[in-house]
Amino acid sequence: MAKQIGKYFLAIVPKGDIQEQATRMKLELKENFNIKYALKSPSHVTLKMPFRWNEAKEEKLIDKLQIFFGDKEGFKLTFKGIGRFGRRVIYIRVEEQAQLIKMQSDLSTYCRHELKLVEELSDKAYHPHMTVGFKDLKDQHFDGCMKLLKDRGFFEVMDVQEVALLKKEGFSWTVVHMFGVNGEYSKN
Repeated sequence: MAKQIGKYFLAIVPKGDIQEQATRMKLELKENFNIKYALKSPSHVTLKMPFRWNEAKEEKLIDKLQIFFGDKEGFKLTFKGIGRFGRRVIYIRVEEQAQLIKMQSDLSTYCRHELKLVEELSDKAYHPHMTVGFKDLKDQHFDGCMKLLKDRGFFEVMDVQEVALLKKEGFSWTVVHMFGVNGEYSKN
């Protein structure tokens, strides 16, 4: 049997009102500008960019990540306003704060040493954000998209109590496991 390699990533995935508001923003971009790529995953704040892993060893991945997240503590995360990377990515701003930056940095180191994953540039130059438009965002629509989202605005605060392991299934990303901080664990 051939080895099946899956694609995974780790992120904070807000629930409830924050997820609903961010999804509504994505749907407005789709309706008004035919921008839909960001709808392929739940709204999230990436902690570890997509990586490849042998699907037959998924439980080993989960076990190792449980060890990492088991001694982390929860923290508050603030979403405030709309930002951009050039004219190709629009996102909801995430206020950088020490606990988030430390968790991401520690996770990057852990993934490199314990999971033997390659350290990406994004692991070293981390800029937390929650993307609402990218890849299929055309230059001619950029100003209209920014105006629409800036006029709407975004401000929310959440308690980070878990981190999601997402897996690419077909053409979209699905949460396959949740790791509670402070040793809590639940399957989705």
